[in-house]
Amino acid sequence: MKLLSSSSSISISLFPSLSPPSRKPSTRISIRSSLSATMEGAEEEKKRVIVCGGGVIGVCTAFFLAKKGAKVTLIEKSSIACAASGKAGGFLALDWCDGRAISKLARTSFNLHRTLSLELNGSESYGYRPLDTLSLSITEQDQSSSSKSKILPSWVDGPARNPNTIGTVETTAQVHPQLFTRTLLSFAVANHDLEVVIGELERVEIDQGRVQSVVLKGKGVIETDSVVLALGPWSSRLSMISSLFNVSALKAHSIVLIPKDPTAVTPHALFLTYKAANGGEPMDPEVYPRPTGEVYVCGMSAKGEVPDNPEEIMGDPESIKVLKRVAGTVSSHLKEGEVEVKAEQACFLPLTDDDKPVIGEMPNVKGCYVATGHSCWGILNGPATGAAMAELVLDGVSSIVDLTPFSPARFVKKY
Repeated sequence: MKLLSSSSSISISLFPSLSPPSRKPSTRISIRSSLSATMEGAEEEKKRVIVCGGGVIGVCTAFFLAKKGAKVTLIEKSSIACAASGKAGGFLALDWCDGRAISKLARTSFNLHRTLSLELNGSESYGYRPLDTLSLSITEQDQSSSSKSKILPSWVDGPARNPNTIGTVETTAQVHPQLFTRTLLSFAVANHDLEVVIGELERVEIDQGRVQSVVLKGKGVIETDSVVLALGPWSSRLSMISSLFNVSALKAHSIVLIPKDPTAVTPHALFLTYKAANGGEPMDPEVYPRPTGEVYVCGMSAKGEVPDNPEEIMGDPESIKVLKRVAGTVSSHLKEGEVEVKAEQACFLPLTDDDKPVIGEMPNVKGCYVATGHSCWGILNGPATGAAMAELVLDGVSSIVDLTPFSPARFVKKY
């Protein structure tokens, strides 16, 4: 695999923040695209696969492809996990997708998260932990304290009502999504044949119905046997995808807070029905304490257009203001003045018209695969999507999950 007129070496910085917020550890890994001469003969026989997209879906796919013995090149325009995969909540649920097309995918992936955590020391390296999950109702103008309930943690001392357990340590868990994505990449680079190229995909070259190479803007051509397009909400920017199906984008806002006393906030994920003092439709924000000592709060979503550069995505000030008010209403530990605001941010989630992800080989283009449209369940379903895609690309069929319901062929018009 040759990349023409391009730098052959990059570095990726990982920031494992699973220690108290005052510490600032940093780990740097170097990823090189050149291979030692002693390995060249063996590697010529490996299947060459290019994965486009450095989010959780692309990285999981590259990870499992490399583990299965492929020679993998991961292409990312900006930086690894720079968009939704770095700004999502990282919430995992075993059975919340039951009754939907993605039920088997979600259950398989939830269990794969557990397996990966054991393999990669996830509790230390990317904040994997099981946790209890509650639903509750909050009305801003209600001045009374939270209802007395054995299931409600003491730090939730705002006007909470109707608390219910909707997940236990057996059925719900969490990861820090950016650290999860970067840990998988770091492991695969260190232990398998995976290289990373920072560059922007211009097009996929096809000859006689089969993928031949990818072209990077200003950097040349990489020849390949197969390509996987994991471009998230940017998928429709590529004409070969947009001509078949649409991927729209949902802009979701979030803040990351560090309480003065992080130990007071226990591992309980909260799903809220929240009524603002000024009326209007109830909102559904979510609150996730993390083992880093941070508390992640998200919500305030609306359809939007993704910018060319993921680094340019900014949160809307009014939406961020509402999330801060939500946090302070839920808990006195999260009020303004009691927390450091670590991040005010937004990201775009990829949506399809039929609300199912697209995972499979593109019709009429051999060797070209797509994996996108996971909406808010991208972090959960990353591992199973990556493992299934690796089987499909290298073995011709996925055994871990039946990908038939997710095939892009479903969008081919029948006349």
